[in-house]
Amino acid sequence: MSSIIIATVVIGLVGVLVGIGLVYIGNKFHVDVDERESAVREVLPGNNCGACGYAGCDAMAAAIADGEAPVNGCPVGGAAVAEKVGQIMGVSAEAAARKVAFVRCNGTDEHTSKRNEYYGIQDCRAVVLGGIPYSNCAYGCLGLGSCSEVCPENAIRFRNGVAVVNKEACVGCGLCVKNCPRHLIELVPYDQKVLVRCSNPEKGKSVKENCDVGCIGCKLCTRQCESGAITVDEALARIDYSKCTNCGKCAEKCPQRSIIA
Repeated sequence: MSSIIIATVVIGLVGVLVGIGLVYIGNKFHVDVDERESAVREVLPGNNCGACGYAGCDAMAAAIADGEAPVNGCPVGGAAVAEKVGQIMGVSAEAAARKVAFVRCNGTDEHTSKRNEYYGIQDCRAVVLGGIPYSNCAYGCLGLGSCSEVCPENAIRFRNGVAVVNKEACVGCGLCVKNCPRHLIELVPYDQKVLVRCSNPEKGKSVKENCDVGCIGCKLCTRQCESGAITVDEALARIDYSKCTNCGKCAEKCPQRSIIA
Protein backbone atom coordinates (compact mmCIF):
# COMPACT_ATOMS: atom_id res chain seq x y z
CA MET A 1 0.00 0.00 0.00
CA SER A 2 2.86 2.37 0.88
CA SER A 3 4.40 1.87 -2.57
CA ILE A 4 1.14 2.96 -4.17
CA ILE A 5 1.04 6.10 -2.00
CA ILE A 6 4.65 6.88 -2.81
CA ALA A 7 4.02 6.42 -6.55
CA THR A 8 0.97 8.66 -6.36
CA VAL A 9 2.90 11.36 -4.53
CA VAL A 10 5.75 11.16 -7.05
CA ILE A 11 3.39 11.43 -9.99
CA GLY A 12 1.66 14.36 -8.32
CA LEU A 13 4.96 16.15 -7.71
CA VAL A 14 6.05 15.54 -11.30
CA GLY A 15 2.77 16.99 -12.49
CA VAL A 16 3.21 20.07 -10.32
CA LEU A 17 6.78 20.56 -11.55
CA VAL A 18 5.71 20.15 -15.19
CA GLY A 19 2.90 22.64 -14.63
CA ILE A 20 5.27 25.16 -13.08
CA GLY A 21 7.68 24.64 -15.95
CA LEU A 22 4.99 25.22 -18.56
CA VAL A 23 3.86 28.40 -16.83
CA TYR A 24 7.45 29.64 -16.71
CA ILE A 25 8.08 28.84 -20.37
CA GLY A 26 4.76 30.42 -21.34
CA ASN A 27 5.64 33.63 -19.53
CA LYS A 28 9.21 33.57 -20.81
CA PHE A 29 8.24 33.30 -24.46
CA HIS A 30 4.93 35.11 -24.34
CA VAL A 31 4.32 37.42 -27.26
CA ASP A 32 1.67 40.08 -26.97
CA VAL A 33 -0.78 40.01 -29.86
CA ASP A 34 -2.09 43.34 -31.04
CA GLU A 35 -5.86 43.32 -30.46
CA ARG A 36 -6.26 45.17 -33.73
CA GLU A 37 -4.61 42.30 -35.58
CA SER A 38 -7.22 39.87 -34.28
CA ALA A 39 -10.02 42.30 -35.12
CA VAL A 40 -8.71 42.83 -38.64
CA ARG A 41 -8.40 39.08 -39.15
CA GLU A 42 -12.05 38.67 -38.19
CA VAL A 43 -13.27 40.97 -40.98
CA LEU A 44 -10.98 39.67 -43.73
CA PRO A 45 -12.79 37.22 -46.06
CA GLY A 46 -10.60 34.22 -45.22
CA ASN A 47 -9.88 33.14 -48.80
CA ASN A 48 -6.14 32.89 -48.07
CA CYS A 49 -5.61 33.43 -51.80
CA GLY A 50 -2.45 35.51 -51.56
CA ALA A 51 -3.80 38.17 -53.94
CA CYS A 52 -2.81 40.85 -51.42
CA GLY A 53 0.84 39.84 -51.72
CA TYR A 54 0.98 38.07 -48.36
CA ALA A 55 0.91 34.36 -47.53
CA GLY A 56 -2.68 34.50 -46.32
CA CYS A 57 -5.22 36.43 -44.29
CA ASP A 58 -3.31 35.93 -41.03
CA ALA A 59 -0.16 37.44 -42.53
CA MET A 60 -2.19 40.25 -44.10
CA ALA A 61 -3.84 41.10 -40.77
CA ALA A 62 -0.47 41.22 -39.03
CA ALA A 63 0.95 43.48 -41.75
CA ILE A 64 -2.00 45.86 -41.50
CA ALA A 65 -1.72 46.00 -37.72
CA ASP A 66 2.00 46.76 -38.02
CA GLY A 67 1.35 49.49 -40.56
CA GLU A 68 3.16 47.60 -43.31
CA ALA A 69 0.08 47.07 -45.49
CA PRO A 70 -2.74 49.48 -46.43
CA VAL A 71 -6.19 49.01 -44.93
CA ASN A 72 -7.59 48.56 -48.44
CA GLY A 73 -5.01 45.95 -49.39
CA CYS A 74 -7.47 43.06 -49.72
CA PRO A 75 -8.68 42.96 -53.34
CA VAL A 76 -11.23 40.25 -52.57
CA GLY A 77 -12.93 42.11 -49.73
CA GLY A 78 -13.23 45.32 -51.72
CA ALA A 79 -14.72 48.54 -50.36
CA ALA A 80 -16.83 46.91 -47.64
CA VAL A 81 -13.89 45.16 -45.98
CA ALA A 82 -11.61 48.17 -46.46
CA GLU A 83 -14.09 50.36 -44.57
CA LYS A 84 -14.28 47.93 -41.64
CA VAL A 85 -10.51 47.55 -41.46
CA GLY A 86 -10.13 51.33 -41.62
CA GLN A 87 -12.47 51.72 -38.66
CA ILE A 88 -10.44 49.21 -36.65
CA MET A 89 -7.17 50.95 -37.50
CA GLY A 90 -8.62 54.42 -37.00
CA VAL A 91 -7.75 55.64 -40.50
CA SER A 92 -9.69 56.59 -43.58
CA ALA A 93 -10.04 53.74 -46.04
CA GLU A 94 -9.92 54.84 -49.64
CA ALA A 95 -11.29 51.76 -51.32
CA ALA A 96 -9.23 50.36 -54.13
CA ALA A 97 -11.04 50.17 -57.47
CA ARG A 98 -12.50 46.74 -58.05
CA LYS A 99 -10.63 44.63 -60.55
CA VAL A 100 -11.63 41.50 -62.41
CA ALA A 101 -9.80 38.98 -64.54
CA PHE A 102 -9.85 39.28 -68.35
CA VAL A 103 -8.59 36.73 -70.88
CA ARG A 104 -6.67 38.45 -73.68
CA CYS A 105 -7.64 35.98 -76.39
CA ASN A 106 -10.55 35.42 -78.75
CA GLY A 107 -9.01 32.58 -80.74
CA THR A 108 -12.02 30.30 -80.49
CA ASP A 109 -12.43 27.17 -82.59
CA GLU A 110 -14.18 29.35 -85.17
CA HIS A 111 -11.20 31.65 -85.65
CA THR A 112 -8.19 29.39 -85.23
CA SER A 113 -7.52 25.68 -85.43
CA LYS A 114 -5.72 23.04 -83.43
CA ARG A 115 -2.46 21.85 -84.95
CA ASN A 116 -2.49 18.40 -83.36
CA GLU A 117 -4.84 16.23 -81.38
CA TYR A 118 -3.78 16.10 -77.75
CA TYR A 119 -4.46 13.17 -75.45
CA GLY A 120 -2.21 14.01 -72.50
CA ILE A 121 -2.88 15.61 -69.13
CA GLN A 122 -5.68 18.16 -69.39
CA ASP A 123 -3.56 20.99 -68.09
CA CYS A 124 -2.26 24.01 -70.01
CA ARG A 125 1.00 23.92 -68.07
CA ALA A 126 1.74 20.39 -69.26
CA VAL A 127 1.38 21.50 -72.88
CA VAL A 128 3.57 24.58 -72.47
CA LEU A 129 6.28 22.90 -70.39
CA GLY A 130 6.33 19.96 -72.75
CA GLY A 131 6.69 22.21 -75.81
CA ILE A 132 3.73 20.48 -77.45
CA PRO A 133 2.53 22.23 -80.67
CA TYR A 134 -1.08 22.07 -79.57
CA SER A 135 -2.53 25.01 -81.51
CA ASN A 136 -1.60 27.19 -84.46
CA CYS A 137 -1.31 30.31 -82.34
CA ALA A 138 1.57 29.99 -79.92
CA TYR A 139 0.12 32.83 -77.81
CA GLY A 140 -3.54 31.82 -77.60
CA CYS A 141 -5.68 30.18 -74.94
CA LEU A 142 -5.20 26.42 -74.76
CA GLY A 143 -8.55 25.86 -73.09
CA LEU A 144 -7.42 23.01 -70.85
CA GLY A 145 -8.46 24.60 -67.59
CA SER A 146 -5.39 25.61 -65.60
CA CYS A 147 -7.13 28.88 -64.81
CA SER A 148 -10.56 27.51 -63.93
CA GLU A 149 -9.19 24.86 -61.59
CA VAL A 150 -7.81 27.49 -59.20
CA CYS A 151 -10.75 29.91 -59.36
CA PRO A 152 -12.38 29.94 -55.90
CA GLU A 153 -15.58 31.48 -57.25
CA ASN A 154 -16.06 29.18 -60.26
CA ALA A 155 -16.10 32.32 -62.42
CA ILE A 156 -14.33 30.89 -65.47
CA ARG A 157 -16.05 28.98 -68.26
CA PHE A 158 -14.93 27.88 -71.71
CA ARG A 159 -16.62 28.90 -74.95
CA ASN A 160 -15.44 27.22 -78.11
CA GLY A 161 -12.06 26.43 -76.59
CA VAL A 162 -11.31 29.80 -74.95
CA ALA A 163 -11.59 30.78 -71.29
CA VAL A 164 -14.14 33.49 -70.51
CA VAL A 165 -14.49 35.21 -67.12
CA ASN A 166 -17.81 36.06 -65.54
CA LYS A 167 -16.91 39.51 -64.22
CA GLU A 168 -19.87 39.56 -61.85
CA ALA A 169 -18.65 36.42 -60.09
CA CYS A 170 -14.94 37.27 -60.22
CA VAL A 171 -13.44 38.63 -56.99
CA GLY A 172 -10.12 39.69 -58.52
CA CYS A 173 -7.98 37.34 -56.44
CA GLY A 174 -5.52 36.92 -59.33
CA LEU A 175 -4.98 33.17 -58.91
CA CYS A 176 -5.89 32.53 -62.54
CA VAL A 177 -3.41 35.21 -63.61
CA LYS A 178 -0.62 33.37 -61.81
CA ASN A 179 -1.67 29.95 -63.08
CA CYS A 180 -1.92 30.75 -66.81
CA PRO A 181 1.33 29.51 -68.39
CA ARG A 182 0.87 31.76 -71.42
CA HIS A 183 0.21 34.87 -69.33
CA LEU A 184 -3.03 35.62 -71.16
CA ILE A 185 -5.00 36.76 -68.15
CA GLU A 186 -4.74 40.15 -66.51
CA LEU A 187 -6.67 42.05 -63.86
CA VAL A 188 -8.52 45.02 -65.32
CA PRO A 189 -10.79 47.66 -63.76
CA TYR A 190 -14.33 46.35 -63.34
CA ASP A 191 -15.73 49.35 -65.25
CA GLN A 192 -13.31 48.97 -68.16
CA LYS A 193 -15.22 48.28 -71.37
CA VAL A 194 -12.57 48.74 -74.05
CA LEU A 195 -10.26 45.72 -74.05
CA VAL A 196 -7.87 44.00 -76.44
CA ARG A 197 -8.66 40.32 -76.96
CA CYS A 198 -5.25 39.29 -78.28
CA SER A 199 -1.78 38.58 -76.91
CA ASN A 200 0.09 37.76 -80.11
CA PRO A 201 3.01 40.21 -80.64
CA GLU A 202 3.94 38.86 -84.07
CA LYS A 203 3.61 40.77 -87.34
CA GLY A 204 0.30 41.03 -89.12
CA LYS A 205 0.84 38.40 -91.79
CA SER A 206 1.91 35.76 -89.31
CA VAL A 207 -1.03 36.57 -87.04
CA LYS A 208 -3.61 36.33 -89.83
CA GLU A 209 -2.24 32.96 -90.90
CA ASN A 210 -3.11 31.53 -87.52
CA CYS A 211 -6.10 33.54 -86.30
CA ASP A 212 -8.87 35.45 -88.05
CA VAL A 213 -9.32 37.93 -85.20
CA GLY A 214 -5.78 38.52 -83.97
CA CYS A 215 -4.33 42.02 -83.64
CA ILE A 216 -2.17 42.87 -86.67
CA GLY A 217 -0.66 46.07 -85.28
CA CYS A 218 -2.14 48.30 -87.99
CA LYS A 219 -2.36 51.29 -85.58
CA LEU A 220 -5.80 52.36 -86.77
CA CYS A 221 -6.85 52.24 -83.13
CA THR A 222 -4.14 54.65 -82.00
CA ARG A 223 -5.25 57.23 -84.55
CA GLN A 224 -8.81 57.10 -83.22
CA CYS A 225 -7.89 57.49 -79.56
CA GLU A 226 -8.13 61.14 -78.48
CA SER A 227 -6.80 60.46 -74.99
CA GLY A 228 -3.63 58.70 -76.08
CA ALA A 229 -4.61 55.57 -74.19
CA ILE A 230 -3.63 53.09 -76.94
CA THR A 231 -0.14 52.24 -78.09
CA VAL A 232 1.14 49.48 -80.35
CA ASP A 233 4.07 47.60 -78.90
CA GLU A 234 5.63 44.71 -80.84
CA ALA A 235 2.71 44.84 -83.30
CA LEU A 236 0.19 44.42 -80.49
CA ALA A 237 -2.28 47.05 -79.29
CA ARG A 238 -2.14 47.83 -75.59
CA ILE A 239 -4.44 50.04 -73.53
CA ASP A 240 -3.51 52.31 -70.65
CA TYR A 241 -6.64 51.97 -68.52
CA SER A 242 -5.81 55.07 -66.51
CA LYS A 243 -6.17 57.16 -69.68
CA CYS A 244 -8.95 55.29 -71.49
CA THR A 245 -12.37 56.97 -71.49
CA ASN A 246 -14.22 53.91 -72.86
CA CYS A 247 -15.42 55.91 -75.85
CA GLY A 248 -15.17 52.82 -78.07
CA LYS A 249 -13.93 54.61 -81.21
CA CYS A 250 -10.91 52.31 -81.45
CA ALA A 251 -13.16 49.23 -81.38
CA GLU A 252 -15.31 50.65 -84.18
CA LYS A 253 -12.31 51.04 -86.48
CA CYS A 254 -10.46 47.81 -85.61
CA PRO A 255 -10.50 45.75 -88.83
CA GLN A 256 -9.80 42.51 -86.98
CA ARG A 257 -12.38 43.08 -84.25
CA SER A 258 -9.58 42.44 -81.79
CA ILE A 259 -10.81 45.29 -79.58
CA ILE A 260 -14.13 45.13 -77.79
CA ALA A 261 -16.09 47.94 -76.22
